[in-house]
Amino acid sequence: MNIILFDNPKTRVKLLPFTFVRPIADIRVGIFKIFEKWERAFDTKVSFLTDEYLQGKFPLKHGTDQYYINGSLCPNPSMLNRIKELKEGQGLVCGEDLLVLHTSHQFETLDSEAGDFERIEVPQEEVVLIKHPWEIFTQNRGQIMQDFEVVTRGRHSHHIEDPHTVVYGRANIFVEEGVEVRAAILNAQKGPIYIGKNAVIEEGVIIQGTCAIGEGTRINMGAKIREDCSFGPHCKVGGEINNSVIFGYSNKAHDGYLGNSVVGEWCNLGADTNNSNLKNNYGPVRVWSYADRNYVSTGQQFCGMMMADYCKAGINTMFNTGTVVGVSAHIFGGGFPPKHIPSFAWGAIESNDVAELDKMIEIAERVFARRKAEFTIHDRQILEKVFELSKFDRR
Repeated sequence: MNIILFDNPKTRVKLLPFTFVRPIADIRVGIFKIFEKWERAFDTKVSFLTDEYLQGKFPLKHGTDQYYINGSLCPNPSMLNRIKELKEGQGLVCGEDLLVLHTSHQFETLDSEAGDFERIEVPQEEVVLIKHPWEIFTQNRGQIMQDFEVVTRGRHSHHIEDPHTVVYGRANIFVEEGVEVRAAILNAQKGPIYIGKNAVIEEGVIIQGTCAIGEGTRINMGAKIREDCSFGPHCKVGGEINNSVIFGYSNKAHDGYLGNSVVGEWCNLGADTNNSNLKNNYGPVRVWSYADRNYVSTGQQFCGMMMADYCKAGINTMFNTGTVVGVSAHIFGGGFPPKHIPSFAWGAIESNDVAELDKMIEIAERVFARRKAEFTIHDRQILEKVFELSKFDRR
């Protein structure tokens, strides 16, 4: 079964700044990234149909018989059954969205008008599509619960042996091998808690389910992890966090509040960095939209910060409600930064300075090396392309 996860071009733009450096299916929501959900569902490797500058890192593999699956689509049992029943030349659609197409044809791009095929309409209630950045955190609870059922089915959790750790709802807690937990409180009465391999939960940590903690992630002492949070692999997490997703390899290690937010990979938030997630008038939050080139309503009363990859925030940084931060922005100084911080921005509130691309690449290389990861030629080429693509935003 050859599965290709395709990016709808319009949705790619709506999901910026996160899709500057990745296909849509590389977004994390729940325990796993979207593409990892599909690989688990069909026990096979997938490939990606995305923008050309990303294909080096996320290659495309065509075959003679393939299933093109919308990269925004999260699998569920109903959807998997429908896909297995698809015949060649048939496709699943939901309104204007092409969900799945079973075909022998090879496409260079795909959207809802992808040639002639037999359209099978899927009810909206069966479909979970991630089409806007804030949906990453609004859908996170449901995706954690679904992923938890998948990853724990037929398996037994490792025991938490520390006598000073207090556990509520033990049946809803799953611990992988190598996990260290010391004098913590884990409350899974309202939802499951998943702790990945070799994660460390330090003294005084309080975690409420639903929650997903990735492999090798460290929750620093005294942290308060409220409901509906996901942390990818090898993060360092501290302070108070609520309903937020950190993709992986990022640090929010110190005191400070992060709520109803999404943080990409390879970011670092300095000590006492905070974000607002509620307007003073309790109205719906507006955020910068790359698709509309303007601020749009999220329809959400609670919405914090959308921060793309490679960003750094200095100590005591204060992010306003609904702030959107582009790739490799470096923010420091007093007061509130703008609600839209373009990619490669450098400096304080009123600064129009631009980070030097070569220096940003040098920093990325150092950060990768600290985690024993390789900053590849593809990573460099992607950053160079994003620097070019984001020039208009900086003007």
